[in-house]
Amino acid sequence: MAEQEKEAALPSKASFSEWYNDILHKGEIMDVRYPVKGLYVWYPFGFNLRRNVYDLIRELLDKDHQETLFPLLIPENEFMKEAEHIKGFEDEVYWVTHGGMSPLDVKLALRPTSETAIYPMYKLWVRSHADLPLKLYQIVNTFRYETKHTRPLIRLREITSFKEAHTVHATWEDAAVQVDEAIRLYTEFYRKLAIPVLPSKRPDWDKFPGADYTIATDALMPDGKTLQVGTAHHLGDNFAKTFDIQYENPEGEQVYVHQTCYGISERSVAALISIHGDDKGLVIPPEVAPVQVVIIPIIFKEAADVLQACESVKGKLEAAGIRVKLDASDNRPGAKYYKWELKGVPVRLEIGPRDLKNNAAMMVRRDTGEKQQISLDNIRDEVLSMFSVIQDNLYEKAKQGLDQRIMECISLADIKENLSKGISKVFWCGDKDCGLRLEDEVGAGILGIPSPQESCRGKCVVCETDTDTKVYVARTY
Repeated sequence: MAEQEKEAALPSKASFSEWYNDILHKGEIMDVRYPVKGLYVWYPFGFNLRRNVYDLIRELLDKDHQETLFPLLIPENEFMKEAEHIKGFEDEVYWVTHGGMSPLDVKLALRPTSETAIYPMYKLWVRSHADLPLKLYQIVNTFRYETKHTRPLIRLREITSFKEAHTVHATWEDAAVQVDEAIRLYTEFYRKLAIPVLPSKRPDWDKFPGADYTIATDALMPDGKTLQVGTAHHLGDNFAKTFDIQYENPEGEQVYVHQTCYGISERSVAALISIHGDDKGLVIPPEVAPVQVVIIPIIFKEAADVLQACESVKGKLEAAGIRVKLDASDNRPGAKYYKWELKGVPVRLEIGPRDLKNNAAMMVRRDTGEKQQISLDNIRDEVLSMFSVIQDNLYEKAKQGLDQRIMECISLADIKENLSKGISKVFWCGDKDCGLRLEDEVGAGILGIPSPQESCRGKCVVCETDTDTKVYVARTY
C-alpha cells in the first residue's frame, strides 16, 4: 500500500466514534477545525452531498408547500411572548445586544427555531378561511447554545441546514392530518436515502415546547444509539392565541387557527454517512451521490484509444443526467480505486485495452464490491439499472439491521441487558412517574409510542399494570 493510502486509512467502523470523526475529514464532508466550538465548515464535496439530500425534501414539499425565507434576528419582545416555548429554549439562546458599539434598545435573538419570527407575520397574512391551509417552509441556519458534547452534523451550536415547515389550518383535526402527512413525507424522504426510520409519539415531558403533541422519527446508529432525524409538532391553537392569529369562518366569526411545524436538519446526512458507510469509507445511495460513476482508464498501451473510449462513455452517461468523473490522473489504478471508494461513489467503471477488444467495461459496485462485465453499447441502461439495485440493497440491508436490533423486553433487567444492542420495545402504563423511573433505572430514554400503535396487551414493565401501550426505549444522541 502506498504511503498516501496508509495515511488515508480509516479506523474500523467497529470503533464507531473514531471512524465517524475520521470519515467526515477524509471523506471531505466537514472540517471541524473552525475556531468556534460547535461550528463546522462544509467541504465542497460534503456540501454537494447536502445539496442533493435537500433537493429530495424540496421535491417532496414543493408539491403542496411554498418555500420562503424569514429573518435570522427575532426581537426580544416577540421571542418572549410564548412562555412555555421560551422555557424550552431559554438556556440555548444567543443574544445580539449591540449594533457596532451602540447598545440596542431591544435585544435580538438568533433564532433557535422560527415560530416567534414567523407567527407575527402569519397574524398579518391570515384573514379568512379562504387563506387556509397555509403551508410554508424554509431551509436556514439556526443557533443553539449547546452545552453538551458537540459533534459534527449531530449536536451543533449552528445548525446550518434546518428545514422547518410551518402550516396553518382551520381546525385541530386538519392540523392532526398534516402532522401525519409530515411523518409520511419524512418516511418517504428517508426511504430515498435508503434509511429506515421509526416514527413514535413522544411522551409529554419530551414534546416540543408549546405543542399539544410531538411525533418524531428516529434512525438507529451503528453504536446502538438512536438519532432523532425528524420531528412533527401539533401546536393546537397555543401559538395562535399568543400571536392573535385568527381567520373569519364562513359564518363570519373570528376563530383562532390551528398550527403545525415540522423539521429536519443535517442529522439526515449524519444518518446516511453512519448507517451505510464501511471500513473503506462512505457508501452513498446513487440518488444523492455527488459523483455517481467514476471511470478509471487502465492504461498499459493503446492509451489514446482507452482514453477516447472513456470520454465517449462519460459523454453517454452525462447525456442521461448521470454525475460522472473520469479519473485520468497519473496515480496508479489501485490508488484511484481507494480514493473513490473512500468517497462512496456507487459505481466504478474500469476500461482497459482488453475491455476495448471485447467492447466492454468492468462495472464494480461500491456497496458489495461485486464486479461484472457490461457492454459499452448498452452502458447507460446497465448503469441506471445498477443504481436501482444498489438503492434497494442499501435499504434492505439497513432495514434488516434495524429489525434485528429491536428487542421485545418484559423487565427492566431485560432492557439493561439489551441496551448496547439497540432498541427495546416494552409495555408502559402511560404514567409519567413510571416513565421517568424507567428512564432513571435503565439509563436510557423512552423514545415514544410507535406510530401506528400495534394492537396488543401486557403488563407495564415498571408497575405491572395491565396496558395496551408499547414504547421504544433506547440510548439517544
